[in-house]
Amino acid sequence: MNQTISALDEYFMAHYSDYVRLAALDGYRMPELLSPSREGGVQTKDPALMRLNHQERGEELLALLKREQADTDYTFSFRFLTFSEKLRRPFERYSFARVLPRILSGHSLTVEEAGRMLTVEEKFWKKMVKGTLFPEKNTVLALALACGFTAMDTENLFNACGYEFDERSVRDIVVRFLLEQRIFSHDLIHACLDEYKITSLPIK
Repeated sequence: MNQTISALDEYFMAHYSDYVRLAALDGYRMPELLSPSREGGVQTKDPALMRLNHQERGEELLALLKREQADTDYTFSFRFLTFSEKLRRPFERYSFARVLPRILSGHSLTVEEAGRMLTVEEKFWKKMVKGTLFPEKNTVLALALACGFTAMDTENLFNACGYEFDERSVRDIVVRFLLEQRIFSHDLIHACLDEYKITSLPIK
C-alpha cells in the first residue's frame, strides 16, 4: 500500500496544476518563467515548471498541501435536464444513457449491478440510466472506479456528458492515477482517496 501511495504522490506532483494554490504554499519558490530570447524579445517558459516535481522541496510542499486539503468537489449525484436537453434527448445517439450499457457489457456488468456499487439511491440511478436525469462528474468518476473501467472508457463517458479531467482538481488527478494504473482494489482505492481527503465520490 505504501508503494501505491508513493507512486500516487509522484504522479500528483508531476500533474497537479492549480498554480494559484501551489504558489500560496509556504516555502514555494516561483520559478522564472520569462527569459530573454535570441531575437532580443522575451520568451515564456512552459508553465508546467511551476508543478511540485520541479520544486527543490517538493515533497515537503506536497505534505503541506495534503494537510491543508479539503474536498471542495462535492455535488449531488445527478442534476435535472435543462429544457433544451429534454428536447434533444430523443435524438441523441451519443449520450450517457446509451454509452453506459455498451461500456458495462465490455466488463460483463449490467446497469443494475453497476448501480449497486454506488451510494446513489436506486430511484435516481434508474432515471440516470434512462436519460431523464443527468449524472454529475462525481458519479461518473465513482462509476469508473467501482466498475474497473479503463481510462478510455471513462473518457468516452466524459465525452457523452461534456466532462473532462481537470489537472487543477485534486480529485481528478487521484482518480485518473487509479484508472491509468488499473488499481481497483477496494482497499487501495479508499487508501488513496483518504490520503488526499477525497470524500465526495458516491462509491461504496
